[in-house]
Amino acid sequence: MPTEQQYFEEAKLFTQYMDDMTTKKEESFSIYNQFEVPADDEFITVLKEKAPHILVITEDWCGDAMMNNAILRKIAEAADLEMRAVYRDENLELIDQYLTNGGRSIPIYLLLSKDGEVIAKWGPRAEKVQQYVMESRAKFPPKEDPTFEEVQKAFFEQMTKEFTDNKEFHLSVYEDIRSSWLQALQK
Repeated sequence: MPTEQQYFEEAKLFTQYMDDMTTKKEESFSIYNQFEVPADDEFITVLKEKAPHILVITEDWCGDAMMNNAILRKIAEAADLEMRAVYRDENLELIDQYLTNGGRSIPIYLLLSKDGEVIAKWGPRAEKVQQYVMESRAKFPPKEDPTFEEVQKAFFEQMTKEFTDNKEFHLSVYEDIRSSWLQALQK
């Protein structure tokens, strides 16, 4: 099996990945255009000094990826980092090493050292966003209920709107990534 560094070397440039999106592209670019990296010299400075690579495991139909990818792209640009993407469904051996609660949840972001070692992982969701999703899903009827699919579809539409427009969620994603990666980079 290839190493994470080998996956990175063969992966698609992230700007190309976003340009090639066929689903949720407009929403993702809306978030990208809205979000500004906070004036956080320490995080960006450490990223610039350590110059890690970022390997993204993603799919363009994913609502979490739609939001998180746009924010992480802004972080990478602010720190002049190289970011590349692989598609989860084409790289099951890779995603199966980074399961979330036993599932192939995405996006997953791997921070790679200059030597290609994984020094941090983040994803698929910021804590505040996870709380929103869990609280919303708790209100769903049982799966056997004839209204389940309708309720779920309405939730997915609302979630996409929240992920696109909710600046608190955007900042939460940034802060979660910052907290996780700053700690890993300062070891």
